[in-house]
Amino acid sequence: MTSNTSRTLADALTTGTVVLDGGMSNQLESAGHDLSDELWSARLLTERPEAIVEAHLGYFEAGADVAITSSYQATFEGFAKRGIPRERAAELLVLSVELAREAAQRAHAKGVTRPLWVAASVGPYGAMLADGSEYRGQYGLSVAELERFHRPRLEVLAAAAPDVLALETVPDTDEAQALLRAVRGLGVPAWLSYSVAGDRTRAGQPLEEAFALAADADEVIAVGVNCCAPEDVDGAVETAARVTGKPVVVYPNSGEAWDAQARAWSGRSSFTAEQVTGWETGGARLIGGCCRVGPGAIAGIAESLRS
Repeated sequence: MTSNTSRTLADALTTGTVVLDGGMSNQLESAGHDLSDELWSARLLTERPEAIVEAHLGYFEAGADVAITSSYQATFEGFAKRGIPRERAAELLVLSVELAREAAQRAHAKGVTRPLWVAASVGPYGAMLADGSEYRGQYGLSVAELERFHRPRLEVLAAAAPDVLALETVPDTDEAQALLRAVRGLGVPAWLSYSVAGDRTRAGQPLEEAFALAADADEVIAVGVNCCAPEDVDGAVETAARVTGKPVVVYPNSGEAWDAQARAWSGRSSFTAEQVTGWETGGARLIGGCCRVGPGAIAGIAESLRS
């Protein structure tokens, strides 16, 4: 943990609510960085690592307690498409954790006194495809094949000693099963977070069934939803808390919609910091934002939760 105490994130969730950061991509884009290729923000691991540190730092200074690393779209296969060999790809995965640690150290040096944690992002298989299929799931691969895809990356990220592995934007129960298998024995806790539409996963499975997969997984310290509409959060929080008995993690999008073909956002933001009090009452203990949710919104969330 990036603080001068030995308190773990799991410990913190037993006594209160922890603030997550917001979208990494919108922070980088607002700073003028072009993320329009298949590696998305992971491209800056090779080209502008300092920009990633600055993005994390902005969220820590806004009030976030947890930084989610820039490894969502960082995979051995994705890097290989860009001619990056496996050994270098592993170094970049480790670097994603180190950059978040560096940001936390800078935040402490600038006067932030609360504990700060690092969550290593593990995006779904579809994120590597970069064609929007992470919002559909059911790729035609078996659970075993998906486990083989995820395990090597998880092993590298776990060896970098993040505080938690963020198994995020999971679109279906097959991939959830694969990820839950893949984190066994790594020695790092994890949260499992689905991308949902209404009361179902993006692939259409009932959330009760989806959350139940994690109920008995000792490695999982929180379960919930991310990269969804804010309006879908309330029901998901209730279901996740009831089915698993675990702390709930929620970090929705701003409410705008992603057009995978145009690679652009459309619609209007419907995310407000005031919604978080209801989520907390329902059992959410890790609360932040995903796409298009910036430091201003995270500051509002932090203020709501700490007032």
